Amino acid sequence: MKISFGIFFSIALLSTQQNFAQQSLKPNVLFIAVDDLKPLLGCYGVVDIKTPNIDRLAKMGTVFLSNYCQQSVCGPTRASIMTGMRPDYTKVYDLKTQMRDVNPDIVTIPQYFANNGYATSGIGKIFHPTCVDKQNDKPSWTIPYLEAEKNKYAPGFSKPVLVGGYQLPETKVLVDKYMQEGKAKGLKDADLKNYVMKFIKPSTECIEVPDNAYEDGANAIRAKEEMIELSKGSQPFFMAVGFHRPHLPFIAPKKYWDLYQRANMKIATFQKPVKNGVAMAYHNASELTAYTDITPLTSFSDLKDIGATLSVEKQKKLIHGYYAAVSYTDAQVGLLLKAIDSLGLSKNTIIVLWGDHGWHLGDHNLWCKHTNFEQATHAPLIISAPGIAASKTTASTEFVDVFPTLAALAGLPVPSNLHGKSQVSVMKNPTTSVKDYSVSQYPRSGLFSETERLGYADAKVMGYSIRTKQYRYTIWMKDYYRSNQPFNQTLVAGEELYDYKKDPNETVNVVADKMYKSISKEMNSKMLDFFKSQAKK
Repeated sequence: MKISFGIFFSIALLSTQQNFAQQSLKPNVLFIAVDDLKPLLGCYGVVDIKTPNIDRLAKMGTVFLSNYCQQSVCGPTRASIMTGMRPDYTKVYDLKTQMRDVNPDIVTIPQYFANNGYATSGIGKIFHPTCVDKQNDKPSWTIPYLEAEKNKYAPGFSKPVLVGGYQLPETKVLVDKYMQEGKAKGLKDADLKNYVMKFIKPSTECIEVPDNAYEDGANAIRAKEEMIELSKGSQPFFMAVGFHRPHLPFIAPKKYWDLYQRANMKIATFQKPVKNGVAMAYHNASELTAYTDITPLTSFSDLKDIGATLSVEKQKKLIHGYYAAVSYTDAQVGLLLKAIDSLGLSKNTIIVLWGDHGWHLGDHNLWCKHTNFEQATHAPLIISAPGIAASKTTASTEFVDVFPTLAALAGLPVPSNLHGKSQVSVMKNPTTSVKDYSVSQYPRSGLFSETERLGYADAKVMGYSIRTKQYRYTIWMKDYYRSNQPFNQTLVAGEELYDYKKDPNETVNVVADKMYKSISKEMNSKMLDFFKSQAKK
């Protein structure tokens, strides 16, 4: 059969037009948040962790090896990454301030993409739920936020009880018992929940259940279904998926615990306060000690209010649980990556994965986050973008850089008011850098003992921390000083300096050491320059 030149030309033209249209489409965005995930990943050089799916993403994109959060607790750091603005602008320093109560017109990443023609959808923990409205920040989403209650859990399971997500039958029985007790006392809502968790709140759970018996597994399936629907639309999409693990409690199906031998778990090598340290740099691990299987084991006889002194056996169990929870979440990330592949979207989708801050696993006798130390502020960031080769970079980056980077990658104008800088040039040439240091901060009440703090603080004292390639310099400022105010030397409450080349475990504060006089002066100068830059914003 012969095909006329006209028909052949028409087919060729149509094919060319379709290819051109496909190439001119704005890229989709898959935005993956992981709660309390430190850079304990294979792609960050950790050899004893099992994270094959995140490592596969790393081989597709840029791994930012020297990335830091703005404040090492969920609400503030998420407000900063989602808006590209530092905590002294968002005014979110705790887990109770609502972002839009302070800044009603602030623009978030998904909101900005929605304003530029994207369909935006989300599920799981993206913002901290107590720092936004009941719709998980309604202005951010063109599609109403997906509710976990409507997820497809494994047969025989439903949305897990309490905030921990427990599924162990014995735990559920005790929860029901204390629920009835609390109701008989007239307790409701948060008061009832808090009453129950005073009696039954284990820090770990290891049982044989399917992945989607827990919320993260169910959320991954729901997110996959949502991306299938979004891919059918005419708009590019921004899909945000937030995973809860490895946040406490460390719960994961038994098969992920079985990936590791508890005897092989390595405990922190340095479990003491820093020599010449600053008292307000520490906390008493109140988030961990609120768990009912931890409280009886803690002893502050050695270190008083610093951290939580646990037996080696308990430390290994917690570290084992953290590893298992990381591997469980990694499997859910794998489900999302497979969905992108099966939908044929791999070549036109930006994928970003981040952990909102680091986590102490016994170093300095600390557990959880809530500090300006390395283990709390160092956070993973991986970005894969069409047309950019995979790489690893040691360039200094921080979470406020994510907003401008994603805007630039999507071909959108980068808002000029953002505090961060686009890292696209670094992704294209990983040997370059666009900033000399990253900045983190953390508030303290001014009291050394902060029992019941749980991440809250009245912010009377604020510690600002600059991290360069070799050093960390932290300055503690009292009387509600903020970086956008003129610097006042009389408000300095303490200083720290650590040399990671010589002292990677932060064992000695050398800020007053004569050998580091010039370094201390240089780092202090960088901090004052940072303060001046913030005062102009």
